[in-house]
Amino acid sequence: MKKPLLLAVLAGATLSASAQQTLTPELLWKLGRLGEYQVSPDRKTVAFTVTRYDLGANRGNTDIYTVPAAGGAVKQLTSTPFSENTLNWRPDGKLTFLADEGQGTQLYAMNADGAGKQKISEFADGSLSNLKYAGSGKFILYTQDVKVRKSLQDLYPDLPKADAKLYDDLFYRHWTQWEDDKASHVFFQPVGEDGRPTGYGKDVQAGEAFDAPVRPLAGSEQLAFSPDGYWLAYTSRKLSGRAEAVSTNSDVYLYSVRDGKTQNLSEGLGGYDIEPVFSPDGSKVAWLSMATPGFESDRNGIIVHDLKTGKHEDVTKGSELSAGNVRWSADGKTLYFVAVVEGTEQLFSMPSKGGKIKQLTQGLQNYNSFELAGTDVAICNRTTMQSPAEVVRVNLKNGQETALTQLNQDVMGPVKVGKVENRRVTTTDGKQMQVYVIYPPDFDPAKKYPALLYCQGGPQSPITQAFSYRWNFALMAAQGYIVVAPNRRGLPGFGREWNDAISGDWGGQPIRDYLSAIDKVSEEPYVDKDRRGCVGASYGGFSVYYLAGHHQGRFKTFIAHAGLYDLASWYPTTEEMFFANYEFKGAPWDKTQPKSYQEFSPANFVGQWDTPILVIHGGKDFRVPEGQGMEAFGAAQLRGIPSRFLYFPNEGHWIQKPQNSVLWNRVFFDWLGRTLKPDGQAAK
Repeated sequence: MKKPLLLAVLAGATLSASAQQTLTPELLWKLGRLGEYQVSPDRKTVAFTVTRYDLGANRGNTDIYTVPAAGGAVKQLTSTPFSENTLNWRPDGKLTFLADEGQGTQLYAMNADGAGKQKISEFADGSLSNLKYAGSGKFILYTQDVKVRKSLQDLYPDLPKADAKLYDDLFYRHWTQWEDDKASHVFFQPVGEDGRPTGYGKDVQAGEAFDAPVRPLAGSEQLAFSPDGYWLAYTSRKLSGRAEAVSTNSDVYLYSVRDGKTQNLSEGLGGYDIEPVFSPDGSKVAWLSMATPGFESDRNGIIVHDLKTGKHEDVTKGSELSAGNVRWSADGKTLYFVAVVEGTEQLFSMPSKGGKIKQLTQGLQNYNSFELAGTDVAICNRTTMQSPAEVVRVNLKNGQETALTQLNQDVMGPVKVGKVENRRVTTTDGKQMQVYVIYPPDFDPAKKYPALLYCQGGPQSPITQAFSYRWNFALMAAQGYIVVAPNRRGLPGFGREWNDAISGDWGGQPIRDYLSAIDKVSEEPYVDKDRRGCVGASYGGFSVYYLAGHHQGRFKTFIAHAGLYDLASWYPTTEEMFFANYEFKGAPWDKTQPKSYQEFSPANFVGQWDTPILVIHGGKDFRVPEGQGMEAFGAAQLRGIPSRFLYFPNEGHWIQKPQNSVLWNRVFFDWLGRTLKPDGQAAK
C-alpha cells in the first residue's frame, strides 16, 4: 500500500513542477548555465560546457556537450561527478579538457564523439589552469601558482600554528583574496606526436613576483599563442604594493619560445592593456587598451601591433564604442568585436588596418561573446533579461540568428514572464535616458502595482539584456513588482560623455537621473505611488543609502547590498586605490578635500533617514569592506529606523553559493512584502 501512495506523491510533485508558472529563486538554480565554448578546427562542431546545480548539496557540476555548428542534435559527452573545464580542440580533431579526478588537475583527451577518453598528463602540481594549445599542436601553455615570497611560517618556523597575516605594503588583499606567498605564472611545455605533454613546463616569468593573468577575475583570455606556437603573449601588471594599488597599468608581454626573451609590447601605454590575439599569419597582435591611467572604465580601444616594425596604433581611435572579445578574420583583413550599445551587446566589424566600423546585429538581446566558425559565421552566447544563455549561430552578412541549443526549455518553457519595455525618459538637464521597465506576468493596466527603482552598480556597468542570477528583473517582476531600471549617467553604451559624467559626481546628476526615471514611470495610473521601493548593490547600494537621505518621501522601503556608506572610512580600507582616486578625485585628507566626501557621502545625511531599510553585506567583500554595511545598519538601528542586517561571512561582493543565493532572495522578497504590501510591517 505504501509504494502506490509514494508513487502518487511523486507523480503529483512532478506534475506540479512541470505546471509551474512563476519564476522563483529555487527555479533559477535548476537552470543549466552555459560556460565556455570552442569551435572545432574544421568549423563543423561546437563544444561547450554546462554547469548544473544541486541546491540540496549546495554545489554544481560541469559537463561537456557538443552541437553541430550548422544545427542539429546536442550531445552530452561527459557525465561524471568531476567537473570538466578548459576546452581545447587539438589539430588532430580530439577534444581536450582539464579535470580533477582525485590526482590533482590533469589534462584529458577524447574523440569528438566522447569516446576514447584518457588522461594524458602527469602534472605534479595540481594547481594548473588556463591551459591552451598552440595552433600547430606542438606546445601548450598554462598557469600555475609559484612560491615567490616568504610566508609567515617561513619567517617564524617555530610557530607553525600561528594564525595571522603580516604586511608592509598595500594591495595585501583584492576582491576576496588575501596576498600570500604565491603568484600565478605562465608556463609552456612541448607536446609529443601522441598529443601528450613531454619534458617539463618552463616558467616564462621565473624570478618574478607578478601574476599573469591579472588576478583575481581574469582568465585564459589574457593568454595567447602565435599560430606556429613559437611566441606567446600574456597580460600582467608588473607592479607591487602601493604602486599596484594606485595603477591600472597592465601590459601585454611577448615571450619567445626559441630564445626565452620577453618584451613589453604595450610599453608607454598607461592604462589597462589586456586580451592579446595573434593575427592568422602571426605578424600582428591585437589587444584591448584603455588610454587613461587609473580609469578602470575608460573606453576599450583596439590596438594592432606590427611585430615586424614594432609599431602599433589604436585602429578604433575616434570611435565612441568600447570593444571586447576581439577576433581576426581568417584572411587577417577584418577585426570582429562586441560592444555595448543602448542597453544591448552587439557584434561589430572593421578593417584590421582601421576604417569604418560596421554594426552587424540589431535587436533586444545580448551577444555576450562569440567565436568565428568560418567566413561570415559567428557562434555566440546569447541572452535576454528573461532567457538564460544559449548557443546561437549568427550570419555576419545579414545578422540572422539560428538557435543551436535549448538548454533550459524544460524549465523555462512553462514559466510566464512579463513584457520588457524599452523607454526614453527626459532627464533634469534635458537629455534622453534609456529606461527598461519590466512588468509582472499577466500585467493588467487597470490594477495598481508596487514599483521598484533598481540602482545599477559599477558605477560604469551597463544595464543590458544580460540574464542575471543575482539581480534578476524577471524574478522581481514575477513577485508582482514593476521594475524600473534606468541606464543613468555613467553607464556605457551611450557615448563617452555619458559614460564619464559620473566620475567625481556620484551624488549629483546620476542620482537626479534615477529620480527622473521613477517619477516619470510613476505617472502611469497602474503604479502605486504609495508602494515604491529602491534597491541596488555596490554603487547601487551607495545610491540607496544616499537616496535614503534625499528621497523626499518617494519611497516606502530601501534595500542596499554591498553599498558604500561612509566615503571617508571606505577610502583607506578598499584595495583598488586607483578606483577611489579617480572616482572621488583624491583622498579625504587632501589639503583641498574633494567635494565627494562632504556633498555625496551618505553618512553625512543619515540624520534625514526616515524609511525602513534592509542592509546586506558579505564578510569577504574587500572591494566594499563589511564595515560599510555595519555602519549603515548601526546608524539605522540607533536612530530607531526599522531595519535588518543580512550578513554572509563567507561571501564577497557577490553572493554565489546556491543556498546563500536562495536565502538572499527569500529575505529580499520577505522585506519587500513586509514594507510594500498593503498594511505591511517592517521587521524590527
